[in-house]
Amino acid sequence: MTVRSEKRKMLAGEPYRASDPEIVADQEAAAEWMQRFNATTGTAERDALLRARLGSVGLGATIRPPFHCDYGTNIHLGACVFLNFNCVILDVVEVRIGDGTQIGPGVQILTADHPRDPAERAAGLEWGRPIVIGANVWIGGGAILLPGITIGDDALIGAGSVVTRDVPPGTVAAGNPARVRAR
Repeated sequence: MTVRSEKRKMLAGEPYRASDPEIVADQEAAAEWMQRFNATTGTAERDALLRARLGSVGLGATIRPPFHCDYGTNIHLGACVFLNFNCVILDVVEVRIGDGTQIGPGVQILTADHPRDPAERAAGLEWGRPIVIGANVWIGGGAILLPGITIGDDALIGAGSVVTRDVPPGTVAAGNPARVRAR
């Protein structure tokens, strides 16, 4: 029987311990990268830093600093994606953002999840559930996307909304929790 590393468990969306030395080293590397990225003023240099750290970056994708993430390597941006100031992506598993999507300031994209059972939480276990955001989506400032959701192409997410469920393509979701309605 092969024992999987905590990092492999994390990437597979299984319960893992974030205190594992390999995971901590990855978080520290991401923290150093964020310091450089957030201090950089040149567009070309920021673009090079994004391409060096993120899982994939489409042509014309832009992130305005400050930006915060857990690892960066699990984030995939399509072409012409735009993230405004102060976005947070907890990317313990994949986050995919489709072409042309625009994300307002202060948006939080959270794949990290924790056990509901207090004994399991006390044991230090956590896991992640991937988030997929389609193409040409607009997410208003201050929105929060919870673990495991999918937002369909051409959807709109209202500012300040808390998205707890999938959002179908071409719809509007707003409120806390966000409720979906046709456009």
